[in-house]
Amino acid sequence: MMTVAAANIGRRGFLQAAAASGLVLGFHVSGYSPITQAAAAGPAQLVPNVYVAIDRKGTVTVTVPRVEMGTGIRTSLAMILADELDADWHRIQVVQAQGDVKYGDQNTDGSRSVRQFFTVMRQAGATARHMLIAAASAQWKVGAETCHTENGEVIHAGSGRRRSYGDLVTAAATQAIPAKETLQLKSPDQWRYIGQPMPIVDLDDIVHGHAVYGIDMTRPGMKYASTERPPVYGATLKSYDAKDALAMPGIVKIVEIPSSPMPSGFSPLGGIAVIANDTWSANQARQKLKIDWDLGPNASYDTTVYRAELEATAKKPGKIVRDNGQIDQALQGAAKRISADYFVPHLAHAMMEPESATAHFRNGQCDVWVATQNPQQARKTVAEALGIDQAQVTINVTLLGGGFGRKSKPDFAGEAAFLSREAGVPIKVTWTREDDLQHDYYHAICAQHMEGGLDQNGRPTAWLHRTVFPSILSTFTKNVTYGAPGELGQGVIDMPYAIENVRCENGPATGHVRIGWYRSVYNIPHGFAVGSFADELAVAAGKDPVEFLLSMLGPDRKIDPKAIKIDYANYGASIDEYPIDTARYRQVIELAAKQADWGKSLPPRQGQGIAVHRSFLTYVAAVAQVAVDNSGNVAVQRVDLAVDCGRVINPDRVRAQFEGATIMSISNALYSGLSFKNGQVEQTNFGDYQVARIDATPETHVHIVPSDAPPGGVGEPGVPPIAAAICNAIFRATGNRMRTLPVESGLLKSA
Repeated sequence: MMTVAAANIGRRGFLQAAAASGLVLGFHVSGYSPITQAAAAGPAQLVPNVYVAIDRKGTVTVTVPRVEMGTGIRTSLAMILADELDADWHRIQVVQAQGDVKYGDQNTDGSRSVRQFFTVMRQAGATARHMLIAAASAQWKVGAETCHTENGEVIHAGSGRRRSYGDLVTAAATQAIPAKETLQLKSPDQWRYIGQPMPIVDLDDIVHGHAVYGIDMTRPGMKYASTERPPVYGATLKSYDAKDALAMPGIVKIVEIPSSPMPSGFSPLGGIAVIANDTWSANQARQKLKIDWDLGPNASYDTTVYRAELEATAKKPGKIVRDNGQIDQALQGAAKRISADYFVPHLAHAMMEPESATAHFRNGQCDVWVATQNPQQARKTVAEALGIDQAQVTINVTLLGGGFGRKSKPDFAGEAAFLSREAGVPIKVTWTREDDLQHDYYHAICAQHMEGGLDQNGRPTAWLHRTVFPSILSTFTKNVTYGAPGELGQGVIDMPYAIENVRCENGPATGHVRIGWYRSVYNIPHGFAVGSFADELAVAAGKDPVEFLLSMLGPDRKIDPKAIKIDYANYGASIDEYPIDTARYRQVIELAAKQADWGKSLPPRQGQGIAVHRSFLTYVAAVAQVAVDNSGNVAVQRVDLAVDCGRVINPDRVRAQFEGATIMSISNALYSGLSFKNGQVEQTNFGDYQVARIDATPETHVHIVPSDAPPGGVGEPGVPPIAAAICNAIFRATGNRMRTLPVESGLLKSA
């Protein structure tokens, strides 16, 4: 079993590690580009973002800048480095980095951790290996080319002499850092860890209850806080009476948290906090608060009314974001013209562990222990909440009990820090499930209108796609009414089908709540609409859906965004390194269909559906098999996912992520949905915000396409095609089209 230290390492910790270790190396990562800068990590050069340390006992310490929330990233990054270093896996120790700009981009979202760090970690391991070989060859007075490494040792081929890494680190630390262009990276056939299933490094702690999540944190003298926040986004406090709350036992203090003006960004919403000796007392006293709010400009927000507005907007011409050919003429001249409208509601992240943060402000400095996906933004948010410099803030990252994008927004960390300063003691803020659902950064509500044209042979000649949704940017910037290019590049303008006449449009929409990224972001509504409409076109053409999808792809090719005149972000990656490749679409469609035994005979009111989507640089096809009972209840019996995510580091983690994505997608398709009335969320807990339970879990098969392409995303790409596949399967089982999520079972009752 691998040795794991769930610890944080800062400047002082690094100096201590450097003193105890013979060799410490630093590598720099910034932005989206996996560019490395190797540097000696002596006391005068403490600016690296990824540390590699080998001590005199031969233990290799890998400091991981990304955070662990069930994806296995701490394991995957360590595997990459250990493989290139030729380290003994049982002598690897993983340490969690604190939040600091010196670590480069630490935001663990966007399914890009392996993509950003694959080359970095390989170069880190290769650099250390090079220096260890140089040290051994110098001691033996032989050529470095006559030496090689194996499982934590340097070996001289001619004599068979061996030296362990621990024995060599002191001498290796004096070697020159090799230029990265001189490094000889291992070829894939030499890898021992990459591509192999590996238990996560935190497994032992998790199984035995030793793993520390944000909600587990305690500090000496700590008090507990529960906050009554504005019930409507943008509401402000008029007055409050805390007399009854203060009279309850165990109550320490009542603190007013200033409201944040809209757009509030990552700042705390404000409100009245009850500080008590325990969480239960704080929550009970909070219910005794008498608060008068000015509900502000969003007090009339009603999602029933807003949906009608969005759908009306989607029926009208919008801002053109892709325009190829002559769409109007093509639609008018089509042998068949098909149209459909799709709707997806607000969704909540609803992760297992709700928001929690512990902060201790003293002597002008603040230490925070928090389950955050975004340590550097947490540091900035805390500094802003306290009015101090970021250098005075230390962010200690715990394990995360789920995140899905919510924990990239550290408003709750800023809240804990503010309350600690006001109370003069360490404060732990723990959100209730009701807090979590009613003060989330919600997934955007979205209405879409689609039209297509077919010629006399059933070939598609026209594709019109209109989408209307409040942008995430509205949470951070005033007067935002249209989607950003990156949002429209998630399943709209990047539509891959070989259709001559295409127009994509975006209608205006105003945000009335905090909108944030949610697992796979705008690929959810867009993947649902595109995957469903492709199936509707197949039916109108009288074609098998699999054959129709393959024919729509046209010849294998790499799509040039410039050639189709779109502003395409490509998830921050180079389009040359990560092209839109229709051959990879084709491969996953064919594999999923084959593995699902597409077209097999099924009993009445059962059916199969297929959909395909590329997101976060990964290609996924999903085949869902459903059964619909006479009352209209849908059971997803089986899901087959074909996945081309490029180079796979740990196949166990890939399968786990896609199995989890399947369950989350079933929640989105069949159960989940938030509504607002009078500006407030109507749902309060899992009793009225439904998610898939264990009895809804289908037989799930994840089929990974072997690939030597650069690594793509894994955490998010499984979500987008599954809802469409489920709804397409429902159509085959019942003859009814489901164009609104979650599916309304009443529409599926047997006559």
